[in-house]
Amino acid sequence: MFIETEATPNPAVLKFLPGREVSPGSPLDFTSASDAKHSPLALALFAQGDVAGVFLGPDFIAITKTEKPDWQHLRPALLGIIMDHFQSGAPVIAHEGSDSAERVYEGEAADIVAQIKELLDTRVRPAVARDGGDIVFQHFDMDSGKVFLHMRGACAGCPSSSMTLKHGIENLLKHYVPEVSSVEQAM
Repeated sequence: MFIETEATPNPAVLKFLPGREVSPGSPLDFTSASDAKHSPLALALFAQGDVAGVFLGPDFIAITKTEKPDWQHLRPALLGIIMDHFQSGAPVIAHEGSDSAERVYEGEAADIVAQIKELLDTRVRPAVARDGGDIVFQHFDMDSGKVFLHMRGACAGCPSSSMTLKHGIENLLKHYVPEVSSVEQAM
């Protein structure tokens, strides 16, 4: 099995491409071993010790390292864990559960949110996935016109993430959806 690696704009994140499907449904983001309890792959990566985050994209794994190690020393160990996992035939996700309910919008707000999600899905998410990340819609405040987005994977904590949000995504959404006044990072 050959696994490619790619640098991302975030120097703390490296993207691993195993050449097969990784996340069976939507992308998954884990910031701790306890978050990853349903993913044998993510748990194994956290068990290595120098991993601060694991993002499972459709066909890649973006791993955030802790401050200490450099990628030259950490990468071989992570490659071994990923290779062992896929060769074992173990599932990436043992059990999928959703703890959060999605907000329901009605009337004009529902139309605006549908437009926002469509733009994010067709124009933004494919671009950030190439860099090992994802952007997820959290909330639209109809009164203020603010859109709240959650950045995951390599996008979370990336030095250029605020520029991506403010200059890229905000300008795109404001252009196509006049009701949008600004875009904010959701916590």
